[in-house]
Amino acid sequence: MTDPVVDTAAGPEIDVDQLPGGARAALEAVLMVIDEPASEIELATAVSLPVDTVHALLLELQQDYDGGASSAGLPARAPRGFELRNIAGGWRIFSRSDFAPLVSGFVLEGQTARLTQAALETLAVIAYRQPVSRARVSAIRGVNVDSVVRTLTQRGLIEDSGTDPETGAILYRTTSYFLERLGIGSIGELPEIAPHLPGLENLSEYDDASL
Repeated sequence: MTDPVVDTAAGPEIDVDQLPGGARAALEAVLMVIDEPASEIELATAVSLPVDTVHALLLELQQDYDGGASSAGLPARAPRGFELRNIAGGWRIFSRSDFAPLVSGFVLEGQTARLTQAALETLAVIAYRQPVSRARVSAIRGVNVDSVVRTLTQRGLIEDSGTDPETGAILYRTTSYFLERLGIGSIGELPEIAPHLPGLENLSEYDDASL
């Protein structure tokens, strides 16, 4: 099977082996700036290399970031604070899942401080109970959340997830952008909510059928 041909017409062809760090560093540079997973063909096109070569380099980088045994009797290498993941056919650098509580704390309490407490609480309910309707979020929080849901939608943190088959109400879920901001790959990696939003620590106890 021949290696897929990549199209280099989109930009100037550069000999990446002549750059500092060579092809490996060139691939890292591209991975550091993408905002969504990129396929091996897309990455190969970006660095003007065969897809097989890029695949091998990606595996090398992944192993390097994960740490492990070192050669020549040197101490084992510690894992980096970030990792290279292959998600849904694309590659992207994420903060390591072990640090999700730290990263989410920084995002919830720092970078997104411009979100009101009401918005943070509503976002948390949607994140941990998705897909969920506005009515159910309102019932859990005890207040009307219509305007907050609009704000979260405008900021790209939540999105329409279809309708409830019984009530016809619009259901909401978090977006891939939300996951990217937290540095996690799926909602299954969400950290404990209590340290960040006290008062919602019993969120998992709510029964949707009773709302």
